Amino acid sequence: MTFLILITLLAVQRLSELVLARYNEDRLKAKGGLEFGSSHYPWIVLMHLGFFSSFIAEVNLFDKDVSVLWPFWLSIFLLVQIGRVWVITSLGPYWNTKIIVLPDAEVIVKGPYKYVKHPNYIIVATEILVISLLYNAYFTAALFTCLNAWAMSVRIPIEERALKNLTSYSAVFLKDKK
Repeated sequence: MTFLILITLLAVQRLSELVLARYNEDRLKAKGGLEFGSSHYPWIVLMHLGFFSSFIAEVNLFDKDVSVLWPFWLSIFLLVQIGRVWVITSLGPYWNTKIIVLPDAEVIVKGPYKYVKHPNYIIVATEILVISLLYNAYFTAALFTCLNAWAMSVRIPIEERALKNLTSYSAVFLKDKK
């Protein structure tokens, strides 16, 4: 029963985020926002769908139960959800699941962006591990951690290049390094 509740909550959360992302995408593009990395985006969507499919299949086919370390994993999961909300609220209308850059937009350096450049990617990587380990889905944890690392090795350079070319991203983050 707890497994079904978790999957339902995650599905509702992800679908809500996709609605918000689409709303933000439409607003950004109406203001002149440009999309980058559209060729890899379907692969990222497929990876996320694959993660949930693999997780559900592994737990059900191999009759996995909640981990004995569930209080630890659940605590991390809840902290990560706070981080997710912090990221989304910090970026406000700029938050998206796609790479959409509004030329000359102010670079966001508040919230978690004061400390790291790409906190949302850290959150997603942590979620892949924590959700899997909450139910001892070790195969899913290993496979999708590797696939996510590969996806981020493609995505982050594209995002960095777009931000450097169209905003004051380099100046803002170099300023912090001095």
